[in-house]
Amino acid sequence: AQQPGTPLSDQEYRQFFRSLQATHRASTACHLRALYGCQNPLVRRLDEYENHGVIPEGPICSELPGTPFFPDFCAFSFYRCTRKRYFIKV
Repeated sequence: AQQPGTPLSDQEYRQFFRSLQATHRASTACHLRALYGCQNPLVRRLDEYENHGVIPEGPICSELPGTPFFPDFCAFSFYRCTRKRYFIKV
């Protein structure tokens, strides 16, 4: 069992994104995020699932070279969406 708030393992990410592998599906999830924001219940459920049940608070460090820091998970998720880099992990 993973500790709440930790990111998914590589295998868990593959499973998590299996339904979103097609770019149009990931784009749709991002469109929902843009329309309704991070407080939308569906968006929150996706964020919680991606992070073992707890959306991380505070600063987020990512695997992105040159952009390793985000003020919160919502900002990180919006960054992924706007850059169309849907599968980047924190």
